[in-house]
Amino acid sequence: MLGLGETEPELHAAMADLRRAGCDILTLGQYLQPTLRHLPVVEFVPPEAFDRHAEHARELGFAHVASGPMVRSSYHADEFRP
Repeated sequence: MLGLGETEPELHAAMADLRRAGCDILTLGQYLQPTLRHLPVVEFVPPEAFDRHAEHARELGFAHVASGPMVRSSYHADEFRP
């Protein structure tokens, strides 16, 4: 989930760590505050940024990337076949 105050270098470092750990599938979505008792949204990430992050993830070698404001971890999971 993006929009909790992470920086782009932090996100890229996390992606690189995931690849080094053998992760092949990455989903990136917008954090939405479920209730007032949860952490607030720090930033609404623009769609263009999700596209940039997806491109970077593919350059790192992720086999499947879903990246967009409404993407969740199960986003079209049935469509991906390794």
